[in-house]
Amino acid sequence: MLRTHRIRISDIYVPTARRKTLHPETVRHLAEDILENGMKMPIQVRHDGKRYILVEGLHRIEAQKWLGETEVDAYVVQARKH
Repeated sequence: MLRTHRIRISDIYVPTARRKTLHPETVRHLAEDILENGMKMPIQVRHDGKRYILVEGLHRIEAQKWLGETEVDAYVVQARKH
């Protein structure tokens, strides 16, 4: 079973190709939902020995930033490099 880790957002690298898929309107709606209901699903990151790399959850991490959060709940998974 996966365990949730609290990770500083500044320690998470978002690959350039992933950043291109960001939709600001989705981030705003998601941030509003997080305020009302909390974050329902942690993001997924992998650790390459030096840093955490975002695997899944770009809009969730951006919504957390938009809300002024400095940390996010995350699952550390083993995943292929993108």
